[in-house]
Order: sequence, then C-alpha cells, then structure tokens
Amino acid sequence: MPPSNIRKNRKQRGRRGRVYLLGTLVLVIIVAVGWYVYASSQSANTNVATVYAKLNTSQGPMTVELYQSATPKTVTNFVNLARSGFYDNLVWHRIVEGFVIQTGDPNTRNGGGDRSLWGTGGSSQTVPLEIDDSLNNYVGYLGMARSQDPNSGSSQFYINLANNASLDGQYTVFGKVISGTDSAFAIANVPTHTQDPYKDQPIDPVFLTSVTISSSP
Repeated sequence: MPPSNIRKNRKQRGRRGRVYLLGTLVLVIIVAVGWYVYASSQSANTNVATVYAKLNTSQGPMTVELYQSATPKTVTNFVNLARSGFYDNLVWHRIVEGFVIQTGDPNTRNGGGDRSLWGTGGSSQTVPLEIDDSLNNYVGYLGMARSQDPNSGSSQFYINLANNASLDGQYTVFGKVISGTDSAFAIANVPTHTQDPYKDQPIDPVFLTSVTISSSP
C-alpha cells in the first residue's frame, strides 16, 4: 500500500478516536448532571415531607408525622394554625370509640362556650380537598374534617381509631401518629354524652393543650 494511504488511514483513525473520546466524555457529563439533578430533587422532596407535630393532650402526648409533599395546602394551614397558638386548650369535642376522636373547634376553647355549638366552628382560612391514593384512613392517621363542601377544610381534624375505609377519597388524610397512639385511645375511653345535642361530647372536657411543630420527631 502506498505510504500516502497509510498516513491518511492513520489520520482517519486518529480523528475517529478523538470523536469517540469526546462522545464518551459528553455522555459521562450528561449522566453525572442527570444524577445530580435527580438526587437534589429527592433530597428536596425528603426535606419538604419531613414535618412533625407534637400534640400535647390532657391524656398524654402524641407525635405526628405530617405529609407535606402529598398534602401541601392542608399541612401548611395546620402548621400555621399550630404556630399561632390556635390549637391551645381546645376540647376533643367528638369522641366515638372505635371510630374517631376530633378536635380543632375554637368554640370549645378552655371547655367553655355554648356546648350546643361545639363542632361548628373553624378558622378564617379554608383548604381544598387533597386526595393522595397512597394515604388511607387507617388506625392512627389524621384526616381534615369538613362540611358538605369538599373544599371546606379549616381547623378541625380527626384521628382514626380504626381502619375507616369508608372515609377514603372524601377527606384529606394528612398525617399519622407515630408515637403516643395510647393517648388517642385514652381519649376515646373517656365518658361521653349519649343524647343530642351533646352526643359524643366528653362529659368532662378532655383537651388538646398545644401543638408544637418541628423538623424531627
């Protein structure tokens, strides 16, 4: 083969080698950038989702994990109310053993007011229904109470004492008791009225004394 052809082939091979190297470097950079973006997003999601609330009650404390990423509007509303002191000294005004316990009505503050109005009050803000199919009304999970309007959630919330599948899809499930479930069942065991207009209210008020928000349990 003539020497000129040999030099030409060598040059072509050299160019191909540089192209392959450049392509490999570009691919490595793309993969690295993609992984960094993915890892950053996962970290951000984890940070957003990690919100906790300590419910201090007259029957003992409960620690709740709040699902910020799944129900952002509901959790933000709950956190804001808690930090403002809205939940201080409210009565667990609805107690149904084997079903739910419920609180969050400002009409019940300090156990006073007109008992016939307990369960009718709320905050000045409302939040829309936020349904996440991965969250269910299982034992220990928190749900946002509401009126007939699906988007009327406000300040009242309940804790499930049983697996209440019939509530799924109708109420925003936004948290779970991760410690202190015994306190919820202690509240459920207090004596309640059995006749309207005070049915399911505790005979002697049992309180949600405060709610504290934190980034760790």
